[in-house]
Amino acid sequence: MYMYKFIHKDTEFQEHERILCPDFLSVAQITEMLAEDVDGVQQKLEKFLNFRNLQTCLKEASLLDYYVSGFLWARGMDFSIIQYSKFMTLLDMLLHNLKTLHMSLEDSIKWLREVMAEIGPSHSQQNEEWNIFDVKQANAIVDYLKISLFQHYKLYEFLFFSAREEIVIGTEQVIEVVKPAGHPFPDPLEEGISFDIYSTFIEPPPILDMEMKGLNQDQGPEESQPEADTSETDPLVGFTIEDIKLVLGQVTDDILISIQTKINEKLQIQEEAFNARTEKLKKA
Repeated sequence: MYMYKFIHKDTEFQEHERILCPDFLSVAQITEMLAEDVDGVQQKLEKFLNFRNLQTCLKEASLLDYYVSGFLWARGMDFSIIQYSKFMTLLDMLLHNLKTLHMSLEDSIKWLREVMAEIGPSHSQQNEEWNIFDVKQANAIVDYLKISLFQHYKLYEFLFFSAREEIVIGTEQVIEVVKPAGHPFPDPLEEGISFDIYSTFIEPPPILDMEMKGLNQDQGPEESQPEADTSETDPLVGFTIEDIKLVLGQVTDDILISIQTKINEKLQIQEEAFNARTEKLKKA
């Protein structure tokens, strides 16, 4: 009779030990993370989970945040090493059920209820020594899972089951550098004339200093002498003062007549406009 009870109790103990096994994190790994700050915990978990593409992979970044947040919350609860181990394994098993078994939110909640009934507080005094969490801790775990996993369950489903395309967006820009200060004219605007017309008819052709020097050397001193002579010759030679006055008078008269004509035309236009306004005011 006693042997049967012992065998039955041993079998029940082994079944209990298989709950949430294997452990997600070893005792050594949990001990290492307990000695780290927030950044250290993230780096340790990144190493333990072998996440290498956090900067480019949304899935790895989200899962790391999930586990780091859970571990830091457990640290605030002052869990023991065994409690840390079971709680982190619980977090991992919930994601495992979602990813591999495609559990719905309702099924995950039912599964959590069954697991907490095994590792949480029990009404039976026989299993009291096997309880890992007390009533307060079990309720706190359920409340945490509500706001961390269950509240965002659709997002985690999208994370595991929705394929995302990698879109690489790039732009090419052409930048024109500023012309040197010695450039004679700026380049034409896009909305202005074409570059062909600008370069052909507007921009003067560049004249090299060497070409100018070569021309001066080819001409020699004999050709340069007549230029000097012509530059010294007075262009008014052969004209009297009366001739110059007569020419200047004719030019001046032509300019004054032209200016007077333009002034009269403008005055006439203004007078007509003034008369028109006056007529309008009279009619009004």
